[in-house]
Amino acid sequence: MNTKLTMVYWKSKKFWLGKLIEHPEIMTQGRTLHELEENIQDAYRMMVMEDVPKDHQVKEVLV
Repeated sequence: MNTKLTMVYWKSKKFWLGKLIEHPEIMTQGRTLHELEENIQDAYRMMVMEDVPKDHQVKEVLV
């Protein structure tokens, strides 16, 4: 899955915080900016793949 999304992020006292502009319900944190990016990728994958079985197939379609 290679989807480009826009992350808005900022530094709090302890953590980097971020959310996806296209999916504002997805918000997470990380100790470093790199960890934040990994966490937001994981959160996005969990959201879009939540009900998909492990043995799924993928096909590109034009919409």
